[in-house]
Amino acid sequence: MTNDGRLPFSFELFPPRSDAAAVSLRETIGHLAATGPDFISVTYGANGSSRQSSLEVLRYIREQTNVHPLAHLTCVGSSHLEANRLVREFLDAGITSFLALRGDPPQGSVEGDQFLGDLGSASELVQLIHLVQTERAQYATLPSRSSNGVGHIPSTRVKVRVAVAAFPNGHPRSVRSNQDIDTLLAKQASGATMAITQLFFHAEDYLRFVAAARAAGVTIPILPGLMPATSATRLERILEVTGERRPTELTRRLASADSAEEQLDIGVEHAVGLAEEILAGGAPGLHLYTFNQHRAVLSVLEGVGLIPAASPTHKESA
Repeated sequence: MTNDGRLPFSFELFPPRSDAAAVSLRETIGHLAATGPDFISVTYGANGSSRQSSLEVLRYIREQTNVHPLAHLTCVGSSHLEANRLVREFLDAGITSFLALRGDPPQGSVEGDQFLGDLGSASELVQLIHLVQTERAQYATLPSRSSNGVGHIPSTRVKVRVAVAAFPNGHPRSVRSNQDIDTLLAKQASGATMAITQLFFHAEDYLRFVAAARAAGVTIPILPGLMPATSATRLERILEVTGERRPTELTRRLASADSAEEQLDIGVEHAVGLAEEILAGGAPGLHLYTFNQHRAVLSVLEGVGLIPAASPTHKESA
């Protein structure tokens, strides 16, 4: 629960790929931030391909809004030295929340784990983030409070929040049914403070996974990740990328819709029903994949009553 007794929610964005997209993204961030989310996360490209643009978006969120920014980091292609330097760069920018990911192999890479670099798992990245913050904090000083100009050591240390990914229907590279639960337990043991799931379209997939995780000893919050499928094309793309189980009724309704507006309404309606079911089943909040657009995700939050029905401003643009 948040301080006002409301269930927390959060959003995911990706870095813009053009100047025009950057302008649009800042508008989207404004709409999202106005609702008071717990955090806004920003993705990080394979091999650090979007490192600078990711950091720019995170800095913008931190400096221009009251929302906590959360940085995605991956193991892909980094040496220990490079990963250490990267974590320090984000911490120096005031970013203290992370999503530690193993990461996917770049397109065209060979089979196996050679793409990973020195860090072989998200658990190792979780440990590294905590280690870097601890080492960094040991040498931190604050500006002088006395006339001699000597800085002083802070009495309290800023702690990092490290989230990890969870896969209700199994990671594509999992080879046994309980591997994803064991992996989540390992991430928790390494210092993960929260898990965020890959998106899904069936409430029972999330609820069954959480029940199994709890039975195995996972105690950290498992935040469900949802993305409103606001067009038939987007749904097909989501299914292609994630391998998730097809929502048959949603597929049929989107295919038979007469307009883009009707498809958006259908996607939002499905996401609202899904959110209501998992919240009733005990989900600790919602994490919404925005596709860098605010209209659909805010409509979902309105539909489940996590934010008040807004004036039509956010409904006038996608």
